[in-house]
Amino acid sequence: MIKISNVRKEFQEIEAIENVSIHVNKGSIYGLLGSNGAGKTTLLKMIAGIYEQSEGSILIDGREVYENPSLKQEIIIIQDTPFFIPQYTLKQMGKVYSSFYPNWSEERFKQLAADFNLDVTKKIHKFSKGIQRQAAFILALSAQPSVLILDEPMDGLDPVMRKKVKSLIFDDVADREMSVLISSHNLKEVEDICDHVGILHKGKMILERDLDDLKSDTHKIQLAFKGEIPKQLISSLDIVHQEKRGSIFICIVKGLEEELLTKIQGYHPVIFDILPLTLEEIFLYEMEDAGYAVQNILD
Repeated sequence: MIKISNVRKEFQEIEAIENVSIHVNKGSIYGLLGSNGAGKTTLLKMIAGIYEQSEGSILIDGREVYENPSLKQEIIIIQDTPFFIPQYTLKQMGKVYSSFYPNWSEERFKQLAADFNLDVTKKIHKFSKGIQRQAAFILALSAQPSVLILDEPMDGLDPVMRKKVKSLIFDDVADREMSVLISSHNLKEVEDICDHVGILHKGKMILERDLDDLKSDTHKIQLAFKGEIPKQLISSLDIVHQEKRGSIFICIVKGLEEELLTKIQGYHPVIFDILPLTLEEIFLYEMEDAGYAVQNILD
């Protein structure tokens, strides 16, 4: 289990991360979301032991990460731009990984290289961006880490390769209880793969929930009444966002569905629908509620 408690990170008097606490269970896939510059990469690098936190603790299975070489042998991070030793082939990089990671599987390396149809004798810098990304996943998954950290991991992969990589990650989570942290601007992708999500904004965690629970108590509702919308009803709802389109009132509301049904039906609306809500919509409205300009959230 990954336990982050009251972590703060400061760069030359700039507070990049402020009092963040999160928990990632063993065998869980955790999606870290946030606006550009929210501190996601900084937090991921601290979890990987690349940066040392200014305050607080970061524990993996009860062990401190920073300056802990034996623990780092169980952690792999694939960053937005994967790193490879210049002029090295995939096979040579495999030998480097095998010397660092005790769980390295040469058999799996050969199998994955064959599955991805990659020439292990070709220098990696000659690969396209998408193929380099595939090479990074081949190396990471062959090392069989306990914790896999992914920062914009699918960038450059085509849909077929995205599906293949996600399937491999699911297999390792199921078979080895590997824990995964993933940061991505592709919220549909996060929604497909993650079971927990956290939203970081200006270095602070503004929401952390089980994804199914988050969806179960956040609803998109459209209403219409014969006359004006009852003010008592509006004041009684926990509304995150609202807008009016002609006679239709649309709102994003927090609360249990059964309680909302009972409350709203008591006012006898002419139109009353609960509409499906995506993770992207939840993210946008949570960020809007936090005072962020919605149009600036996503690339």
